[in-house]
Amino acid sequence: MDRTELTQLLAVARGDAPADLLLDHGRVVNVFTGEVLDVQIAIAGDRIAGVGHGYVGKQKLDLHGQYIVPGLIDTHVHIESSMCSPVEFARVVLPHGVTSVVSDPHEIANVAGIAGIRYMLDASAGLPLTVFVNLPSCVPATHMGTAGAALEAEDLAPLRGLDRVLGLAEFMNVPGATLGLPGAIDKLLAFQDTHIDGHAPGITGRQLQAYIASGPSTDHESGTPEEALEKVRLGMVVLLREATSARNLLDLLPAITASSSRRFAFATDDRHPADLIDTGSIDNHIRRAVSAGLDPVTAVTLATLNGAEAFGLRDRGAISPGRRADLVVTLSLSDFQAEIVVAGGRVVARDGEMLEPLIQGAADMGAVWHHVDVDADALSFRIPARGTRLRAIGVRPDTLVTEARVVPAKIAADEAITDLSRDLLKVATIERHRGTGNVGLGFVQGLGLRAGAIAGTVAHDCHNITVAGVSDAEMLAAVRALRDLGGGLVAVRNGELLAAVPLPIGGLMSDQPAEVVRRQMDDLLAAVRALGSPLHDPLMQLGFLALEVIPHLKLTDQGLVDVDAFEIVPLWVD
Repeated sequence: MDRTELTQLLAVARGDAPADLLLDHGRVVNVFTGEVLDVQIAIAGDRIAGVGHGYVGKQKLDLHGQYIVPGLIDTHVHIESSMCSPVEFARVVLPHGVTSVVSDPHEIANVAGIAGIRYMLDASAGLPLTVFVNLPSCVPATHMGTAGAALEAEDLAPLRGLDRVLGLAEFMNVPGATLGLPGAIDKLLAFQDTHIDGHAPGITGRQLQAYIASGPSTDHESGTPEEALEKVRLGMVVLLREATSARNLLDLLPAITASSSRRFAFATDDRHPADLIDTGSIDNHIRRAVSAGLDPVTAVTLATLNGAEAFGLRDRGAISPGRRADLVVTLSLSDFQAEIVVAGGRVVARDGEMLEPLIQGAADMGAVWHHVDVDADALSFRIPARGTRLRAIGVRPDTLVTEARVVPAKIAADEAITDLSRDLLKVATIERHRGTGNVGLGFVQGLGLRAGAIAGTVAHDCHNITVAGVSDAEMLAAVRALRDLGGGLVAVRNGELLAAVPLPIGGLMSDQPAEVVRRQMDDLLAAVRALGSPLHDPLMQLGFLALEVIPHLKLTDQGLVDVDAFEIVPLWVD
């Protein structure tokens, strides 16, 4: 804000000048006191000038008793998981009342390094949705997966002072943090005076004490109320997550009391287009929390002020003089639906629709376009028999946590093969960034495929190719389809492509409108369900099988990872 803008803001606040926009006859939710007040909101430029009575405005919006809440804040999101470009993501979430997000671009950073981070910053510049960025802390997530880049503290340091950069994103290397290992400690020290986001699933006791002491102050990976409360008692703000595959909000609600509620906020993490379009973003969190018994004003506070304070966003999160004029008008706090959305003092959405087109900021597309370096003709998924029992990844619905199972192998022609009678499918993770030829092989239960294969270049966090299927031939056909697309998600049967979502931006995001991506994804999910999978989103579950920092058994391009032991383990048990 410059001198002229501040002078005008003060004149409107004093009542000496008319507001640019006056919201009248609304019921303002005061997240500081928990009250609902019948007051006016006077806006000057992109700021709130006054909240009270007796104001006049050049433009007046009569709200006829509707509620006005602060713009909603998503405290942790990977925009790439929407499979949309930043401008398309903004076009989807703004009509739902989300006016600020704290993004972690470590998906595209794992593909394209610093160039990927700069793409996300540049492409989101100037949007009515404020896209804050926490710099990826773990690229790659660990030494047990091969990413397209490796970012150390000295690589990230030049980005610290950029506009909208807050600090360091989810610090997934818990052993590195708690033991003060080189590399990890360098990043924590380099960002110790900024916000450091946490990622500590199942971490308790003295290990949690050491982890928090290393710097992280927020965390979105709690699975139980007890785990959440332990983190809150030690000073963390716990983020209640409702992603496409990982849904922890209802599980954690019992931890929220009148005394603890200010230590919780909302996050979406990873959410696919259909969920964003149909059920929404943080607005969905409010509805779910309220329907489960949380006080509506408390739910709004979690969606606004709590997140703003947790991430040091002092200019938003509440309706008060001097703060950014990000506001949402809704008919009901219990059945929260965004009727009008104001971002930066302008009405940008009404009745679920944007009122103006959004323009993407100038960004270097060449650095992130197409990243699939795989010789599909040289691939082999054969697993020679080396025993009678093997490790298998057990998929559980609605969570990213997998089980580490030991199952009898099905042997034919001296090799381990799929066993549909036990839902035992072969799975592979194939390095796609550097042309190494690395292939990790294993088995998975819980995907439910009865025919064909599914594959994708979205495979957290290194984003190599993950593929699972009923035969080696079907898996190979899926990988070839991905290679021909230049990245994306596919389903095949009898060697033929059934459906696909092309994702040419780093193999993660589409260059098409969100509605097109959603239709493609709907067709793909229908195809996968026809192949037998009962899961809500089997492709997202497949992609997270490669994430070696979430318990308990995962598969990278380097092999099976026992996440609890933090080491690569053999497929065969005996």
